[in-house]
Parts: sequence; structure tokens; C-alpha cells
Amino acid sequence: MDFSSKRLEQAVNEMAQLPGIGKRTALRMVLHLLKQPEDQTLSMTKALEDFRTGIVFCTQCHNLSDVPLCEICANPKRDSSQLCVVEDIRDVMAIENTGQFQGKYHVLNGIISPIDGIGPQDLTISSLVEKIKSGGIGEVIFALSATMEGDTTNFYINKQLSPFELKISTIARGIPIGDELEYADEVTLGRSILKRIPYEDSLSQ
Repeated sequence: MDFSSKRLEQAVNEMAQLPGIGKRTALRMVLHLLKQPEDQTLSMTKALEDFRTGIVFCTQCHNLSDVPLCEICANPKRDSSQLCVVEDIRDVMAIENTGQFQGKYHVLNGIISPIDGIGPQDLTISSLVEKIKSGGIGEVIFALSATMEGDTTNFYINKQLSPFELKISTIARGIPIGDELEYADEVTLGRSILKRIPYEDSLSQ
């Protein structure tokens, strides 16, 4: 692809690094931005800059937050004895939209995927174990996607938590096998949380 402008080429190359965006799509997006009022484009770039430089991970659950302790962890009305283990912020948002869970979360920031070079040490599993050791948690709910990677992660965490006296459950398989949690509709996901089952029972399904 030949460019008449180095600045245009640089902008396209940067945009093309986004997931699912090829060079042609990136070119259309960049040219669209060029047609917009300058202040609108600058406002978008400023928002992205603020996001990248100002976002932090919650010190308790590892969710993305604007402050060290996210709103969910800081909310005294949430049930601290229930801990829902999810892959990332998209799953927190999906579950929160159902209005069916009033506990707290632990965000792994990924799932075990050897093919992608992601192992247990790359996730926040050790932090989860330490959280359980500190006491006060009665139930851990696995809410990972119904994929091979999600099941592998569930199995590994279950082994790590086996020495502790606590209830370990998983969301019911209302979520089709192979589906990502974030794409489930709110009703299905809400029912899956309410009808969660003991994790050991899920292994025989």
C-alpha cells in the first residue's frame, strides 16, 4: 500500500495494530477521523492518552480502575464472603449488568493458554490464594468462559484452593460450550449465576 503522506502511513500503521483491524480498514478509519472536526479528534486522542496514563489495577481485585480501590471493592454493601473469579473487566461488566451477583470479584487478567505462552505465573492466581488464606471468604465462584482454556484455568485454581475449607462452585452451563462470557445475554448469564453448581459436579457433565 503506497501512501502519499508519511503521517498518514504512520497513523494507519498504528491503527492497524488493533485486534481485527487490517490496513484497509485502518485507512478508512483514519480518513474518517480526518473528516471530523479537529476538536473532536483531539478529544478522542486525549481520552485515550488519559486512559493509558491514568488507569490502574485495583489493589484488591485487580480490576481496571481510576483509583487504587475500585468502586465494587470499596462498597460496604457488597458480600465479601462471595468471590467471583473472572478473566477480565469485560466479564465483570457482563455480570454486573445482570444485577444477580452482590459479592466481590477477583480478576485473573487472562486465562491459562499454553499455545499463547500464558501460564499460571502470568495471572493473578497467587494473589487469589493469598486472599483465601487471609480468611473471610466462604465461596469462590468460577465464572470463566466455557472453553478449553477456561476449563483448564478452573481446574488449576481448584487444585490450588483444595487445602482450604470453602465452597467452590461454577456458573451453570447455560452458557454454550466454547462461548465467551461477555457475549452471553444478561438473562442467560444471570440464571447461570443463580443456578451455579458445585465445581466438582461440573467435571462429570
